[in-house]
Amino acid sequence: MRSTLTLLALCTGALAACAHTSPNLEVEFISTPSPSPVFSPAVRVGNLLFLSGQIGSDASNKLVPGGLQAEARQALNNIKRVLEQNGSSLDRVVKCTVFLADMREWQDFNDIYVTYFRVRKPARSAMGATGLALGARVEIECIGVTG
Repeated sequence: MRSTLTLLALCTGALAACAHTSPNLEVEFISTPSPSPVFSPAVRVGNLLFLSGQIGSDASNKLVPGGLQAEARQALNNIKRVLEQNGSSLDRVVKCTVFLADMREWQDFNDIYVTYFRVRKPARSAMGATGLALGARVEIECIGVTG
């Protein structure tokens, strides 16, 4: 099994090679109207959609109550929304990276995660983090395919 850094290097190398052989490869920085984003929720490179990390926050940018499982559901719903707004879906996710505030909550997270990826299981990495935005218990980023 390759480490996350090796996988990231391979993906970055593949993108660089693709951009080198296809200098007209379109890069689109997706914007969203609110709540005062400081980053793109997604960037499209060719037919790949790179989503920024999503936490379990609602439309008012507040964490949903209920702990890890409620936050995981909301984060995955946020991911689903961004994917669908940009021509993709959960079935077209090829890679997820999961950050947990406490690795002891791994199984609680998995109980929710598997309900969103029932048929196609994307490649996945997970790691513990010493702190996440807004004090979140989980953050998830992913790569999806469009078109």
